[in-house]
Amino acid sequence: MEQHSLLVYILLAIVFTNLIRVIPMALIKGPIRHRFVRSFLYYVPYVTLAVMTFPDMVLTTPTPLPGVIALLAGIVASWFRLGLFPVAAICCVIAYLLI
Repeated sequence: MEQHSLLVYILLAIVFTNLIRVIPMALIKGPIRHRFVRSFLYYVPYVTLAVMTFPDMVLTTPTPLPGVIALLAGIVASWFRLGLFPVAAICCVIAYLLI
């Protein structure tokens, strides 16, 4: 790949990544009052984290069983309102012990 096209690709990635962030700020001036939209935006970070994390928890271990057990332990730990770090630590320790 030549140097010119690599720089063009990097610049395009920068432009489109920033457009995704700038357009909503430019279009929405005041606070969002619609209850459904506010609820949707509240849960977007959690859903994104779950979509990126859950498949790897199950597929990273040699067999899926330790990952599934660690996932269930994480769900139980989060049900008791433990923070992100304790839940992640519990999942890692359980998966490590069951491998």
